[in-house]
Amino acid sequence: MKIREVMSRDPACCVLTDNAQTVARILCDRNVGSMPVVADQQSRKLVGMITDRDLCCTVIAQGMDPKTTQIASLIALAPLTCRDGENIETCERLMQEHQVRRIPIVDAEDRVIGIVSQADLALRDKPERVSKTIAEISKPVRSSIAA
Repeated sequence: MKIREVMSRDPACCVLTDNAQTVARILCDRNVGSMPVVADQQSRKLVGMITDRDLCCTVIAQGMDPKTTQIASLIALAPLTCRDGENIETCERLMQEHQVRRIPIVDAEDRVIGIVSQADLALRDKPERVSKTIAEISKPVRSSIAA
């Protein structure tokens, strides 16, 4: 199965100059946990990803003002990506290896055209593959300090 058969098309995107409150509002309105960050809404060229966890663990936990905090300093730069013509197994492998729940789908010019989430897989992929992907993503991250 190809990624184009599974992905959610034209996901909501935000830009580097958006503030944390604006992004949080979009995440809530769209009922999603992360969003691609693009250079501008016209080109939709991918520059990063931001998650609800980024907002909570940085902005809220550190007492920053969400109305004035721009997301540029909060985003994960150079996120993992896939192309819509690739096999879904490629996307699942990246999710498993890097423990990420969503992968933006870009075209040849790195413009965001879709996103694949755990929910997309759960609704359209084989249950045994979905189960493996979720199990791998959910494993605790090992500490680098030996006990």
